[in-house]
Amino acid sequence: MKLGYKLSSEEFGPVQLVEQAARAEAAGFEFALISDHFHPWTDRQGQSPFVWSVIGAIARATTRLRVGTAVTCPILRQHPAIVAQAAATCALLMPGRFFLGLGTGENLNEHVVGRGWPSGDVRLEMLAEAIDVLTLLWSGKSVSHHGRHFVVEDARIYSMPAEPPSLMIAASRPRAAELAGRAGDAIINTDVSPQLLGRFDRAGGSGKPRYVELGVCWAKDGRRARKTAREIWGLAASAGPLMTELPLPEHFEAAFAQISEEQVAEKVVCGPDPRAHLGAIRNAQRAGYTHVCIHQVGAEQAGFLDFYEEEILPHLRDERRPPRAAARSRRLAARA
Repeated sequence: MKLGYKLSSEEFGPVQLVEQAARAEAAGFEFALISDHFHPWTDRQGQSPFVWSVIGAIARATTRLRVGTAVTCPILRQHPAIVAQAAATCALLMPGRFFLGLGTGENLNEHVVGRGWPSGDVRLEMLAEAIDVLTLLWSGKSVSHHGRHFVVEDARIYSMPAEPPSLMIAASRPRAAELAGRAGDAIINTDVSPQLLGRFDRAGGSGKPRYVELGVCWAKDGRRARKTAREIWGLAASAGPLMTELPLPEHFEAAFAQISEEQVAEKVVCGPDPRAHLGAIRNAQRAGYTHVCIHQVGAEQAGFLDFYEEEILPHLRDERRPPRAAARSRRLAARA
């Protein structure tokens, strides 16, 4: 199991995100996922930089950290031909370290170009065709495509890596999990769902990486952590189609107004107890996830990164070692 760090574009500006990526690499995180939004979920979150520019800066600020979008919607606001070019460039800037996460998007971000908001089934159909367009363009040849949803005319991506980026596909519904298994190299979701992994496996995903995002809010004081989680990430306790359908940040603010700290704390690990953080990570591992991405909610990123570097990552590294090596490491730590 590999542990990753969430770069929350809804909460931080571009300079902060680049600094956080470098610090996460130094702390020992193996990968990072960065959100691709036009709007934040709420005005309180307050940010939304252009993801492709940020990734370019991260490429220069890191050397080992793998980085993927979580996730890019290539069907409305961004045409798949443009996403194909952007992702190819990122893969050249980060050889072997960039991967492309794709999903069907949210009205919040996609309505801005005035192309309407199709139903979930139509968006999934559009995503499947967009993946075909990406694959076609990543051949490096001059290609055309005239499909049901997209047209590409005499296009060629000249700046191409030796190998195209791998595709991670977001799935919160069974049919999306099947698309991920059939057309993707990995699956991602934001809930620990063994059922979706079963669909993913049966559609061709067996043996492929499985990513899940895990929300936490570290703070020295548990009460402050719960308050911060409620104020900044009340959406953790929302359910149903709300996340994909509301068009504006103020609509989310209103929807979250009735959500309590207790409801959010049921979904977000709050406070400084290492056992709670490790327990949530191991729960995801037992469910079958190979990559767990930790999203620290709120401004206390530096304290969180110190906490994980000192209290969480050493435990996980120890568990991955052979039994004799792990026991020796524990003895040495005790003597120190």
